[in-house]
This record gives sequence, structure tokens and C-alpha cells, in this order.
Amino acid sequence: MNKVYPDAASALAGIVKDGQTIAVGGFGLCGIPEALILALRDSAVQNLTAISNNAGVDGFGLGQLLATRQIKKMIASYVGENKEFERQYLAGELELEFTPQGTLAEKLRAGGSGIPAFFTKTGVGTLVAEGKEIREFDGAKYVMERSLVADISLVKAYKADRSGNLIFNKTARNFNPNVAMAGKITVVEVEHLVEVGELDPDQVHTPGIFVHRIVVNATPEKRIEQRTVRTA
Repeated sequence: MNKVYPDAASALAGIVKDGQTIAVGGFGLCGIPEALILALRDSAVQNLTAISNNAGVDGFGLGQLLATRQIKKMIASYVGENKEFERQYLAGELELEFTPQGTLAEKLRAGGSGIPAFFTKTGVGTLVAEGKEIREFDGAKYVMERSLVADISLVKAYKADRSGNLIFNKTARNFNPNVAMAGKITVVEVEHLVEVGELDPDQVHTPGIFVHRIVVNATPEKRIEQRTVRTA
């Protein structure tokens, strides 16, 4: 089975539809699938629910989909870098489901592992727990969180072989392995593609069983979210 597609648009062709839930890897702008997000924007699909640690920045990353009003709901843990997100949310034009960062990671990992729900102490006694089941274990209260499964997962990896075995680059790994697990269909953008057998099995971070489609983007922009330099 050939998993490699010539470009991001063809990698998404025939699988993205209006109203889908899309999980997107990355942390800030680190390790985001830039080309796949752009191709998703150009596909013009609407009414998406986007699962991501953050909401990109104005004009880049998921910010591009907010600008075109393709996202109707965000499930995220941080949204503070995007003014258009703020505007839409405060105007009641965008739904938001805030989730603690560790809980969001576990929701994706559990969803990819076939676990429908789990209990965590995080959020007990806060707005996060409102409307959710609370149980007591060994004298402590826990809130039940439902896991997340996405129709499509968009992932950024550093290197892949043609079977979809993935290696991530340092902190750019972040949410990407969990997002890859949680997708019914997972599409991966990589900088380097090698033949099967060239990767050291002990170095593989995500096995190819989770990956359905691959596209090469050898020269991603890799923007810096906040550039800080010394004045002296």
C-alpha cells in the first residue's frame, strides 16, 4: 500500500469534509504541519471542530483557518496568541472547550488506545469539572474525562519511511505522537522520507500502523512564535 502523496492537497483529497473533527499536532508554532494546514484551508471545508494545544497565531498555523471562518469550535489548552480567535470568541462566533494541557494530551492518547474515558484529579472543584461525573478513589476526588478521537489527524514529523514509521525532532515531538494515535485517518507531513529499513527501529517514536498518508515538505517555514533578543 502506497502511503506517499505528491503534495499536501492530494494527501487530503477525498478524506476531508464539512463538519469533521480535525486534530492538529504542535505546541505553539513548534512542530505544526504547516503545509497540511494550508491545504486544509484551501480545501474550503467548513464547520470544523479543531483539537490542538493552541490556536496558532494571526495569519499562520490554525490562525489561517480562523481567518477564513472554517473552524466552528476549538478544543484547546491555550489560545492567547491569536487576536482573531479572541475577537470571534468574545463575539459569540466561535465555540471553545478549554482543557488542561495534560488532560488534553491524555484525552488524545486514550482515544488512540481505545479507552473511552478516564479519571483525573486535574480540574476537580473548578469550571473544568462542571457537568462531569465526579468519583472518589482512596479518599480523593477525581473527574471523569471523555477521550478524543478525530476524523482526521494532521501531524508533523522530522523523518518517516514509506511505511509511515515516524521520528520527531526533539521538542517538535510535543503533541504529535498522541495526535497521530487519535486519528481515524492520520496524515503526516515530513521533512525527510527514507526507504523501509533505513530507520533504526529503536529510534522510531510512532509506528507506521497509525499513519495512513504521508507528504514531504522539505523546507517548512518554521516560524518563531515569540522572538526575544538582547538589546545589549
